[in-house]
Amino acid sequence: MTKLQPHPTRFELKAIFALLLAIVVTGAVAGASSAAKTGSSPRSGELRVTKECSQYTGAAGSFCTITSSNLNAIKVGSRVVYTSGADPTRGVLDSDLVIDGPGHNTAFGHVVLDLAILSGVVRFSGGTGEFTHFHAGPLVVACPAFPDCSWDGPYSFSPPN
Repeated sequence: MTKLQPHPTRFELKAIFALLLAIVVTGAVAGASSAAKTGSSPRSGELRVTKECSQYTGAAGSFCTITSSNLNAIKVGSRVVYTSGADPTRGVLDSDLVIDGPGHNTAFGHVVLDLAILSGVVRFSGGTGEFTHFHAGPLVVACPAFPDCSWDGPYSFSPPN
């Protein structure tokens, strides 16, 4: 013969309900926190950017266009504007540059590029908007299939919080 189980008391039902509610809320908070972190970039790491430079003429004010970036602050479609022209007699581009992103998001940097081999180094230090406290470099600049070029190297935002 089977023994009948007594019905749970009102107190037991409330305790079970409270426990289930706590589990659901904890899961929802953890999911929201994870989603928020997914949409942002870390405060430091390895930067990988590609850009297309068919609009670059070698003159001051000419530009390249960002085609990909692993850093959310550097938006696809942003322009990289060179403030000085290339010096063909020295065979070098030695220029300040800015990443001109949407809104008031601008990063300030400097590039030295050997025009004979289309490689060099770029560094960034500061900016406005999303680029406040941004630092990157030395970034290796490579253009093995010009007008397509890339930047690779370390970046950070300081302070780190």
